[in-house]
Amino acid sequence: MLIRLAGLVPESMVDGPGIRFTIFTQGCPHKCEGCHNPETHDFNSGRLADVDKIFSKIIANPLIKGVTFSGGEPFCQPEPLAYLAALLKEKGYHVMSYSGYTFEELIEKGKSNEHIKNLLSRLDVLVDGRFVLAERSLELRFRGSRNQRVLDAPESLRTGKAVTVEI
Repeated sequence: MLIRLAGLVPESMVDGPGIRFTIFTQGCPHKCEGCHNPETHDFNSGRLADVDKIFSKIIANPLIKGVTFSGGEPFCQPEPLAYLAALLKEKGYHVMSYSGYTFEELIEKGKSNEHIKNLLSRLDVLVDGRFVLAERSLELRFRGSRNQRVLDAPESLRTGKAVTVEI
């Protein structure tokens, strides 16, 4: 299975708790003013990569305990990411994703797209909401603007409402 990537960071400490492998997807419909990764917006840019090969890179590094999906907009490529997340969860990895969509928007989109629903169901943490330049803060942990939420994905799905978590 292929995914369109902007890039990979094999060891990151800024994209979630612990040492993580970060996958930057290519393509984003939000185009937030002040975006940290504007080069990821174009859906026709980046490169195609094999998801199984990415998985092999992740498990080859014993330091990696978690994986983060960033972008671009990960939920624009939910099928390959849901597949990868399933492989990662089987091996005990912590999986989190950023999304410019809110949890509520993803739930609604998941009603007509099973891959979005599957990806959301395989996450431990979701950082949701568009980046808002006027609410930008360098003091926030794992998010760029105050409107964004760090959510416990399983608990949010269980209760049907966004449940924030400290990580």
